[in-house]
Amino acid sequence: MNKDSKIYIAGHRGMVGSAIYRKLQAEGYTNFILRRSEEVDLRDQQQVAAFFAQTKPDYVFLAAAKVGGIVANNTYRADFLYENLQIQNNVIHNSYLNGVKKLMFLGSSCIYPKLAPQPLKEDYLLTGTLEPTNEPYAIAKIAGIKMCDAYRAQYGCNFISVMPTNMYGYNDNYHPQNSHVLPAMIRRFHEAKEQNLPTVTIWGTGTPLREFLFADDLAEACYYLMQNYDEPGLVNIGSGREISIKDLALLIKKVVGYEGNIDFDTSKPDGTPRKLMDVTKLAEKGWKYSTQLEDGIRLAYEDFLIKHVER
Repeated sequence: MNKDSKIYIAGHRGMVGSAIYRKLQAEGYTNFILRRSEEVDLRDQQQVAAFFAQTKPDYVFLAAAKVGGIVANNTYRADFLYENLQIQNNVIHNSYLNGVKKLMFLGSSCIYPKLAPQPLKEDYLLTGTLEPTNEPYAIAKIAGIKMCDAYRAQYGCNFISVMPTNMYGYNDNYHPQNSHVLPAMIRRFHEAKEQNLPTVTIWGTGTPLREFLFADDLAEACYYLMQNYDEPGLVNIGSGREISIKDLALLIKKVVGYEGNIDFDTSKPDGTPRKLMDVTKLAEKGWKYSTQLEDGIRLAYEDFLIKHVER
């Protein structure tokens, strides 16, 4: 990518897209194509076709998606499947039609089978049954990976796929029902602290193991891979470190400064028992994360206080 290359970031206002935008700005890139969903609905084939024909981007970061936690994924199953397929189909196909030099498709670690061996290697894709609660979203993301590979094989497109682990950071989603586990906990512990509640209830047993990566670290990895990776298949992006949900809750409790108790509601689902990415492939390409979990949670909590708390 040259500094004056036309770069389209799909989903530039979301957590991941905004992190990529910040990274590219910091590196001196200036020629961005940015559109809000009200301006171009990526689910609409005609709108996307007209947008690409008019703007002719050189490079595309496909970070736009309909996302949410366990409850949202399990409740809006049709929406998660349909909308994500539409977004991917429209952006990837029109990138091909308009001669985009390189596209990066961002997926999710939920693409892997529920009970796949740990840590999750890239070649475990499609080797077993998916986690039922987020199967529609996972199927959409798997389709995106295969679509990039198919356009590479049939048309010679330089379309690559990366699979981030669980993300958190600036501009995260703190919706009471539709957020992921880490931002949901930040909100819950903050509100319990503000309301002097004696107990915070966390879904499940607290035993599942999860990996988390600060979104700005993901942006660093995406920028690095956009310049150093040109192969079919996918690349995991993660820290390679895991933490139990219980220990995560204790860490967030500490950062927020909540002094009450934690109760685990074992009648609620845990989701996948363990989900750790194998980041050997990424490490061999020469990249490693830098933001430690507690430091990242502090940054995310500061961002939450600025953007979501009335003063």
